[in-house]
Amino acid sequence: MSVSSFLGCEPVLRGSTVAIFGATSAVAAQVARAYAARGARLALIGRNHDKLQQLVAELGSHVVYSRAQDFAKTSEAEACVATLLAALGRVDVALIAHGLLGDQLASEHSFHEAEQIAQVNYLSVVALLIPLANALEKQGDGRLAVITSVAAERGRPRNYSYAAAKAALNVYLQGLRSRLYARGVTVHTIKLGPVDTPMTVGHRKNLLFSDVSSVAGHVLRALDRRVAEAFVPPFWALIMPVVRNMPEALFQRIGSLSGR
Repeated sequence: MSVSSFLGCEPVLRGSTVAIFGATSAVAAQVARAYAARGARLALIGRNHDKLQQLVAELGSHVVYSRAQDFAKTSEAEACVATLLAALGRVDVALIAHGLLGDQLASEHSFHEAEQIAQVNYLSVVALLIPLANALEKQGDGRLAVITSVAAERGRPRNYSYAAAKAALNVYLQGLRSRLYARGVTVHTIKLGPVDTPMTVGHRKNLLFSDVSSVAGHVLRALDRRVAEAFVPPFWALIMPVVRNMPEALFQRIGSLSGR
């Protein structure tokens, strides 16, 4: 695990309020289950109404707030956060976990597809981060976490539209983390490797794919330990610096990296 900040292990305990945006994704749902097992109060916001209701029913009384929300509608993000905070009073942990792989080939020929990838993976996250960051700054504590991707470490032909949006998000989080540092708020960048989930159902699997349960465990440990930037699973912290710093002339000759 890549550690740029370590302030000791402080797990979220019973009675803490955890808000998860994109709660119906496989990883986020597993994180929600883990926090419920700790006795946390959960606020779950997701795009898919039916999946959200299934998760709410599964977690029962641990869920104190839920809402179906289309995150691509950035004009509604501020009101979404305001409504949540009005209902709960405060949030101890906010995790943003939604995203869209999109169609890379389509994004190379259609600005609409490229725009949608950027809208969901960057702009819709920033639209939530602004009101959440301001709320946590005002309360003087809390943890604000975002799941990004190891893809952001290097532009590759197979997914560079998605990677570029995630890279922009990583830079935004770096600035936000330094801004909120003195205010007692920890900002986490969770750089996730490929996971075997419905989101990647059309992708050929290899040994670098991880399972949902282990990934969720790594996410929780990063938040407990207040890790600023965490590669999940941790082995990506060994792989991605090599990929990121490889000279382009060499990179383009390695088919597994520069191929489709």
